[in-house]
Amino acid sequence: MSKRTVNILLSWLGTKDIDNMLDGEKNASISTIAINSQTPFDKIVILSNHQHKYWEKFEGFVKKRMATIGKPYHDIQVYKANIVSPIDYESIHQVTALWINKLSEEADSLSINLTSGTPAMTTLSVLIGKGKSNVHFLQATPQNELLHVDIPIDFGQEYVKSASKNIANTAISEPKIEQAFSKLTAKSVQMQNVVNKAKKIAASEVPALILGETGTGKELMATAIHKGSLRANKPLKVINCGAFAENLVDSTLFGHKKGAFTGAEKDHPGLFEQADGGTLFLDEVGELTPEIQVKLLRALQQGEINRLGDTQTTNVDVRVIAATHKDLSKLVEEGKFREDLFYRLAVGIIQMPALRERIEDITVIVNQLVEQINKAGSKHPDYISKNISEKGIKFILSQPWQGNIRELWSTLNRAFLWSDSQTITENDLASAMINRAKNKSFTDITLSYDDKIDITQLVDNYKKAYVLAALKASGNVKSHAAQMLNLKDHQTLSNWMKRLNIKHEK
Repeated sequence: MSKRTVNILLSWLGTKDIDNMLDGEKNASISTIAINSQTPFDKIVILSNHQHKYWEKFEGFVKKRMATIGKPYHDIQVYKANIVSPIDYESIHQVTALWINKLSEEADSLSINLTSGTPAMTTLSVLIGKGKSNVHFLQATPQNELLHVDIPIDFGQEYVKSASKNIANTAISEPKIEQAFSKLTAKSVQMQNVVNKAKKIAASEVPALILGETGTGKELMATAIHKGSLRANKPLKVINCGAFAENLVDSTLFGHKKGAFTGAEKDHPGLFEQADGGTLFLDEVGELTPEIQVKLLRALQQGEINRLGDTQTTNVDVRVIAATHKDLSKLVEEGKFREDLFYRLAVGIIQMPALRERIEDITVIVNQLVEQINKAGSKHPDYISKNISEKGIKFILSQPWQGNIRELWSTLNRAFLWSDSQTITENDLASAMINRAKNKSFTDITLSYDDKIDITQLVDNYKKAYVLAALKASGNVKSHAAQMLNLKDHQTLSNWMKRLNIKHEK
């Protein structure tokens, strides 16, 4: 059995359409096209921002015309178009692009009426529709005749070429992509590769997923991508998905109607509506509940949201950038994160390297943080500007910084606060470090009947790895490394090092 094709008509509601209906229920362009089209329309979408009081009557008028001639009439509706005015190209572009993108995906064939609406509406319908292979253009003559419009391909190509050049020139003038990424320190090869990839993602319209440990600068990267995109002059809204209860996340993201819940005293637009035309950054997206994930997927796929407590659909044009420190692919396998949502988000993936993986950047980052601390402290009359000694820098470079830049920032602030000297030493920094207890448990170990292992060598390798880590963290101070390893004294450590063939660097 062959699949039934879906045919849709999209049109703006023209003044002539309303006037003719009121004048003895005469046909105008919309009804003329719907009646005379050899291929019946399964759905007719009509956009309007005026004469609201006639919408329901016009829907009934067209439905009656379709029912009389035996054509589909159940799915004919006038939708509110949120435009500034009938000649405002920017808002008309947003609405037109949203509906053409949505309907062209739903339909096998999408027809667009070029007769109804203002010249701005017609022009943008043509320019956007030309990019869709299943879009066709129709017109109605004053004599109520249906015309199929063939618009030369060169017309669309020239527009795209001209518009792309203009947009590109605008995008690199203010703000420039290089300026957008200027706050990201990228001296190391690892970070340079990440920034180069992010610049390509910024120039596109694809969703982005930023992965990385806590404190690696995921929000800073999201901000850079937004500022380097064509949406730079539009809003950037940020939410930490793990910081709100489920009902508050729903209301915060999608908004709510007055009376939707206790305390909802008025209508509230959510972040999707506030970010319309711009970017929404969802930090810790792995914390979202399955229910919110469903609504987020719909917003990404269809550009549609529903406020909490509202049955009316709101169309939005928002680019989503998500971030998480969790392993989303693992959450997908465990059934805790929707696979379809994961692949919707994971188009432009950026893996933020840990601070310990970008050693070349640490000194530059430290200098930037020191400058910020001194600048903030300079407002106090008794503050003395400080710097870090060479040994202090070496100490910083020797630490693993499991909390990444956030832990480094916190440690520097404590060291600067507690020290009365103009120079922060390695001892000041060591005192400012927070002890992070590590209770690592072994995973289950299984062996097959004929397996053979060298248990002594395994234990020695384990000891050697921890001795080397302790020496590095202590700056090769044996006494402190012995304390870290809970050994009796530095002589005990020396004996271990000799047996494990570890050379001491002073």
